[in-house]
Amino acid sequence: MRQPSSVHGSIRLAGLAALALAGITLVYSAGLHLTNTTIVALSYLLVVLLAAAYAALWVAIAASVAAVLLLNYFFLPPVGTWTIAEPANLVALFVLLAVSVVASNLSSSAQFRAREATARRDEISRLFDLSRDILLTTESEDAHQHLARALARRFDLRYVAICLPGSPAWRILEAGGGFTLPPDQLESVMRSAAGTLEVERRQGGQVGRQTIYSREGLAVDLVPLRVAGRAVGLLAIAGESVEKSTLEALAGIAAIAVERVQFLEERKAADVERRSAELKSALLASLAHDLRTPLTAIRVAAGNLQSAWATDADRQAQSEIVLGEVERLNRLFQNILDMARIETLGVTASPEWVTPEEIVEAAITQVQHALGGHDVKTDATDRVVVRLDPRLTSSALAHVLENAAQYSAAGTTVRVAASALDDRLEIVVEDEGPGIPEADLPHVFDRFFRGRGSAGRPAGAGMGLAISRGLLAAEQASIRAENKPGGGARFAISVPAAVRPLAAESE
Repeated sequence: MRQPSSVHGSIRLAGLAALALAGITLVYSAGLHLTNTTIVALSYLLVVLLAAAYAALWVAIAASVAAVLLLNYFFLPPVGTWTIAEPANLVALFVLLAVSVVASNLSSSAQFRAREATARRDEISRLFDLSRDILLTTESEDAHQHLARALARRFDLRYVAICLPGSPAWRILEAGGGFTLPPDQLESVMRSAAGTLEVERRQGGQVGRQTIYSREGLAVDLVPLRVAGRAVGLLAIAGESVEKSTLEALAGIAAIAVERVQFLEERKAADVERRSAELKSALLASLAHDLRTPLTAIRVAAGNLQSAWATDADRQAQSEIVLGEVERLNRLFQNILDMARIETLGVTASPEWVTPEEIVEAAITQVQHALGGHDVKTDATDRVVVRLDPRLTSSALAHVLENAAQYSAAGTTVRVAASALDDRLEIVVEDEGPGIPEADLPHVFDRFFRGRGSAGRPAGAGMGLAISRGLLAAEQASIRAENKPGGGARFAISVPAAVRPLAAESE
């Protein structure tokens, strides 16, 4: 049982101890007429020990004094007076008082240590939870704000701020309100924290640590955030009193968190730079590869057009080759532009009400040149309208159709099914090609990925499916790829969309 922390609880236990002592006195003196003072003293001592175990120290001492007085008045001769006739009885009274007080003090010390151990356990638990919060911190722009909120929440603080020096002003990330930290005082504390870690240790860990007052007159503790002995900022705390060791631990954890966020930001910048370099390298390789073939074909066809032996039919055929290769180059450059827009987050959605059938027809029209040698079968309803971006959706579907035509033999069937569900549009494209190797399935939507062992496969830059995924992402849509049980590949597109009957649109 835990000791009550309130005054009312201690008073209540004092009353219970008094009732217990009075009850023992009444039973032994009036009821049992007991004259054995040893039994009476031990009974009183039991009450005193129980009071010491569950109440404050003053309650146990008061019970000890009351027990001595009751034993003297009701049980030690001459009974009914405060006189002590025999010296042995006086010794017995002092022994009882001494034992009661010592036992009460020992019990109080044990309770204090138990409370202290519980507080330390709770503190360690809070520090562990705070460390877990830091490990879950991402490289988002408000990571420091999340850190301040976690500190305030875990330790029930009224105000927490992570103060980071900057140019031209301090960057203060707060949790809680009612405080305005003066920048000049922050600068003063930061300058005093510029000492080395060794100096701080020699001075008891107090270098740079100060208590300032906000412009509202409220006390705020400032502790330097140190990384490898170098102050990188300040931790401001106000609210409940925090012990020195706990405050230093919080400052250490906060400093680690600040450094971690900095590392995450640097890693993100490095990753962006690496991806940019990879994109440039891949674009150069793609251009070098995919421009060579159409340019060579155009040059040969143009030379044939100037030949004297060429008949009208020959010139017509060579002209068609030139037009086809020009269209191929146009698609290549359009893909490059789309990829650049996706990389720079320049793709935005503009929803409109359209039918699923219109989406499918627009996509087929865009890649009619690639689907010319295939039997395209569609199954798209025109009885409902969906609200989505038809330009992005049809363009994404066009790239999937082009991929299906490219990786399936001429004369095979490409199937397209579009169905509107309660809150989305589902589009499925199936081909009769060889399917996708299992090892390639996780990477088919990666930029410039053409599959392992791509030798002998159809030419291409590996941008089509990546562009589809990027265009759909602008609509919060998704695309997935799988192999059909009977052979061939299946691509499923899911676009969030409002759906309503076509009749409602026409009204």
